[in-house]
Amino acid sequence: MENNIQKAYFAGGCFWGVEYYFQNLEGVIETRVGYMGGKVEYPTYDKICVGNTGHAETVEIVFDAGKVSFETLVKLFFEIHDPTQRNRQGPDIGLQYRSAIFYIGEEQRRIVENIVDMLKEKSINTVTELSPAKTFYVAEDYHQKYYLKTGRKPYCYVRKKIFD
Repeated sequence: MENNIQKAYFAGGCFWGVEYYFQNLEGVIETRVGYMGGKVEYPTYDKICVGNTGHAETVEIVFDAGKVSFETLVKLFFEIHDPTQRNRQGPDIGLQYRSAIFYIGEEQRRIVENIVDMLKEKSINTVTELSPAKTFYVAEDYHQKYYLKTGRKPYCYVRKKIFD
């Protein structure tokens, strides 16, 4: 990867909706949906829906840090889902729908912690899990770019501006 090309991993409920908001953002090169944060190798959608693998529906974002910063991605993430809901987003309930950021390196961790502090100052107390990124398992093909394929819009995601 070139120096400016980086990755970020966000879980905020149904991965279709999270991917929708990131896939056309200036500086985002690629998005893929999948699973991270669990204890089972090679999870499938059916397995994570049972609720005992520990994985979260996660979006992998490959981005050009010269065009969009990790901080901008984190702020968008917090604006497109409700980080105060534990193990759910809207009608989607379960551990796989939890709010989580899987960071790569100390700089990403520090940026997330600073933004969480900013949210606390705004009286937004997040339950977002902050963990080091581990193995990302790509989801089944029918989940990739779901809203682009179907022409639909996310049913439980509306961007709510929090940051200036």
